[in-house]
Amino acid sequence: MIQLVTVNNPRLAQAFVDYMASQNVEIKMSGEGNGNFSLWLIHDEEFEKVEQELKYFLHHPEDKKYSAASWELTDMNRPSFRYNTGYPGFFVVIRNKAGMFTLTVMAVCILVFLLQNFGLKQTIFSSLHFPDSHAEGWQLWRWVSHAFLHFSAMHIMFNLLWWWFFGGDIEKRLGSLKLGGLFLISAAVSGLAQFWFEGANFGGLSGVIYALVGFLWMMGWKKPDAGLTIHKPLLGFMLVWLVIGYVQPFMPIANSAHLAGLLAGVLMGLYEARHN
Repeated sequence: MIQLVTVNNPRLAQAFVDYMASQNVEIKMSGEGNGNFSLWLIHDEEFEKVEQELKYFLHHPEDKKYSAASWELTDMNRPSFRYNTGYPGFFVVIRNKAGMFTLTVMAVCILVFLLQNFGLKQTIFSSLHFPDSHAEGWQLWRWVSHAFLHFSAMHIMFNLLWWWFFGGDIEKRLGSLKLGGLFLISAAVSGLAQFWFEGANFGGLSGVIYALVGFLWMMGWKKPDAGLTIHKPLLGFMLVWLVIGYVQPFMPIANSAHLAGLLAGVLMGLYEARHN
């Protein structure tokens, strides 16, 4: 299931849902609160079929073919619309925006964090930190397992939010293998950079997240038809936060991992845009 767009006019949106139903494409509309409504494509493989029509609809929502479709559909075959409210709706949104790999990484991070906070902090860190000796260098899991380590509730919440937000989009568009490759490469590269400058006492998904930022940045610039991008205000925020990390004296931030992850993501985004 793919989230197509969020709108604030459910009547017009329902007309689009009805029109696509007449084209044998199933779309659901759900209320998201504050007067906003999301359209969800049920079958991911139909995205290309829907994409161009959605772009036209957003520019010409009053086109008579949409209202005509609503009149033509009978109550029996009209797509259903119901509000999703409360916590069940929250978990539905989490699940629908992300694929299995995105959710699995989130689950592993949460499990590791819980174990760290139930008496196994040193054991978990010793088992998962980036390799800091020649012998540990051959323990290949360490090159990526450091990404699962988080050291506070705020740390893990923000990292999982961005991982879900960016990673979910990439997995939905390009698949689990592509996101998995991005995760493995960026975790290793960002971890190596951070270790080189400050040693192995670090952890977290933030290096990977900056790689996703760089990847989406290049895809939106070089291959916008792929449907992957990062909005300029959000890109600006992430870049400003990267700079703040270098100048603020209050928090220990893995700045080298952030910068290396961003550069790795930019290169992977350029490669993806050119070769696929």
